[in-house]
Amino acid sequence: MQIFRRTEELESLRARLTCRKSTLVYGPSGVGKTLLLQRVIPEFENILYCANSSSPQAVFRRVGELLVEGDDATLLQICKGRTDSLPAKSAVALKGIVTDALRAGHYFLVLDHLNRPSSALAGMVNEVMVSTSTPVIAVARSAHMEDAGYVLQLLPDRGDRLPVKNFDSESAKSFAIEVCEAQRLEARNLHSVLDNMIKCSEGNPGAIIRMVTMARRSKYRNDDHIKWAPLYIDFLMEWTAANAL
Repeated sequence: MQIFRRTEELESLRARLTCRKSTLVYGPSGVGKTLLLQRVIPEFENILYCANSSSPQAVFRRVGELLVEGDDATLLQICKGRTDSLPAKSAVALKGIVTDALRAGHYFLVLDHLNRPSSALAGMVNEVMVSTSTPVIAVARSAHMEDAGYVLQLLPDRGDRLPVKNFDSESAKSFAIEVCEAQRLEARNLHSVLDNMIKCSEGNPGAIIRMVTMARRSKYRNDDHIKWAPLYIDFLMEWTAANAL
């Protein structure tokens, strides 16, 4: 898996996982937070990755599923080998089972897609970190931590945070050119279109990929020209809707 110019972030994430340090990873939607996790997580054992971290119930249910898949000894003992009954457990019972398994194990919990986490969700994260001694990587869609919600209070020090930022103009231009080459996008006005993409995306790699993909559609082409105005209007509507909190 190729990742464009994220060496510093990758090494920082590896170091935090190695020393089992709880961390708040934050950055705008489309910047590549999940991609970084997908690159690093396979390098470590006992990582419980929860893609849906919308509520405590969703987290405990997913973690329970992951523990079953990993044949967790504590969970198997508690359930007397009947892990098929786990989905029918109440939220309270499931929480107790998962908490006991985490306490007995040596896991690392990754909670992706925390969008303005509530006090209840933050309370769950705090309980996992404190009562089970399980380090947590909390991943928030937030350019300046303004949407990190109550979780921010649990990791207040600068050393507890790992920002993933948009590319600067030079890096964004190089990235956009690579994406165009990979998607075989060509046009007589490609240079000016790329300049517009970089400016309007503020260097966001996800936004650049999306606009390049759209630029290949016939509805945004006029012979050998890309029709930038309608493309950008449609992109903006789709991007806003997809990333509404």
